[in-house]
Amino acid sequence: MDRILYGDNQFFAVNHISDEKSRAQSIKFKDDKTILETIDIARNEGVETFMCTTHDRIYNICNMVRQDPEKYKNFSIYPCMPYAHKYANAVTELGIMGTIKQYVPGNFFGSLFKGGVAFVSKDYISIMELLIDAEMKMFKGINTPVIFLQNVITDLLLGLRMKDILKAYHDYVIKKYNAEPGYITMNMPMLLDTLESVGIKNPIICSSINKAGFRMSGGMEIYEKTLRTRQLRAIAMQVLGGGAIPAKEAIEYVCNLPNVESILFGASSKGNIQQTVNYIREFDKKNMNQMVG
Repeated sequence: MDRILYGDNQFFAVNHISDEKSRAQSIKFKDDKTILETIDIARNEGVETFMCTTHDRIYNICNMVRQDPEKYKNFSIYPCMPYAHKYANAVTELGIMGTIKQYVPGNFFGSLFKGGVAFVSKDYISIMELLIDAEMKMFKGINTPVIFLQNVITDLLLGLRMKDILKAYHDYVIKKYNAEPGYITMNMPMLLDTLESVGIKNPIICSSINKAGFRMSGGMEIYEKTLRTRQLRAIAMQVLGGGAIPAKEAIEYVCNLPNVESILFGASSKGNIQQTVNYIREFDKKNMNQMVG
């Protein structure tokens, strides 16, 4: 994985600092072309990986990328699924049964009414595979070397102890898409224990890692110990702690941690994108020089 990953929160009015900034970002990025232009700013800084949800508007971004294959020949997308708001909105509009009809193709209903709960228990892995395929359609022809399960599902499965589903997801992504499976979570240590228990070694785990302990279930101490002593490929997100930590201080902390392979950030302006990238490279270079010295 690349060291620096560019995220999509700012494009879809997700801001952990203030609602006012969310509204401003919503207005700024109402046009899909503006989103791609901002992604290009990150690319001009050498950040060629875009980590994004399967928001409906990402389909339009993918179309624009496909239209210029030479320009985006080194560009990769890490899809993160499912986009929970999409299904929540569908339930509001179509109802639960209508949503299932729309997103789960095939003879689901006939089998459900015939076999009841036994069918769901037996075939839920097949349903998961169908949903993955539906979400991945928009990325056809685009390099997607890592495919992530969103924390809303990862942590639900974790809480329900449905580790067989996590393993099935892992196996299907490798088999069907020749990609590495990744997991987003708010409890990195517990997820790592669970994945290792079903034979998944050195997994890609994206979680909140920051100096403020923001959204780090169990606290900073167990996260730092996990990074020091366990085998995983960690991606740090929410490194600014929801805006509680100054950028330079926040990035220095994350860059100094062991075993953090990548840093995910979102920024909506050229200045903030450049600043974040420069800080990461500055502290990485400093750490490298100390190791050599």
